[in-house]
Parts: sequence; structure tokens; C-alpha cells
Amino acid sequence: MDEPSEGEARALAAVAAYGIPYAVARHGRVSSLAEAAAARGVRPEDIIKTLVVRRSDDDYVFVLVPGGRQFSWPKLRALLGTSRLSMPDATVAREVTGYERGTITPFGSVHPWPVVADTTVLGRTISLGAGAHGVSITVSGDDVVRVLEAQVADIADDETGDG
Repeated sequence: MDEPSEGEARALAAVAAYGIPYAVARHGRVSSLAEAAAARGVRPEDIIKTLVVRRSDDDYVFVLVPGGRQFSWPKLRALLGTSRLSMPDATVAREVTGYERGTITPFGSVHPWPVVADTTVLGRTISLGAGAHGVSITVSGDDVVRVLEAQVADIADDETGDG
């Protein structure tokens, strides 16, 4: 078996340090939510996307949103009390998290940015990226919210734009 990447090793060490139960899934690169769910053996809505959002210069937040949903800019702006938010480009996202897009996770980030989780993360088992393409963890959403001290709020809409 190949040695884990630096990102994967860092993410998994961070999860392990919290002492919460988790399982690791490894699979090849995937190109869709449905493909990722099939490879991980979970439902698409149990895959949690981790996005990094810029609040201001050198101030970011991780946003956790289930597959099939997208975060709502108006809801997130209202929650964070700001009129401006943006998505950093891929280079900046890597600089502020230590992970490239598609592998970003709040676990083991080079900076412990605050975490905002959609309410749908609670009360279920989730699959979350683990710092490398094709690597994920299956873990309790409640444990993730607790150990990361995530702020939980209704911040997502269906990808059609409906709440």
C-alpha cells in the first residue's frame, strides 16, 4: 500500500488526536457526488463538502454542507454578520488550509479557522474528506461539530436553490 500523502497524514492524525471514532475509506478519484457516494458506500447526502470562505483579509471560515445542497450566501452573510464574503482562489485556499481544493477538511488545517456546519450535519453518520483525493473518513456528525466547536445553523439550500 502506498504511503499516505502529507495532507492525508496530517488530517488523519488530527482526527485521531480528538479521540473520536472514525473509519477511513480510500478509493480512486471521482468526478461526481454520486460516484463518490458509491465509492464510499454512503448516500450522496451523507457526503459533507468542506468549503473555505473568506470573511476579510486573512480571515476565513470552513463551511460544512451535505451533498446535494449548497450553502446560501445570504444565510451565511446574515449568520456571520457581514455584507461581504467570497471564495478564495485555489492557490489562496491551499495557503490558508494546507489542502488543495477537493481535499479540504477542517481536520489538520494549517490554521484552525472557525467552522460553520449546516443543521443537517447533526444526528447522523457523515463522510468527510481527509486531506487527499480519494480519501475520506466516516464519522459522527455530532462528534465533528463537538470537537471542532462548530457553529450550527441553517445555511444551506437544495442545489436547485430551494430551501
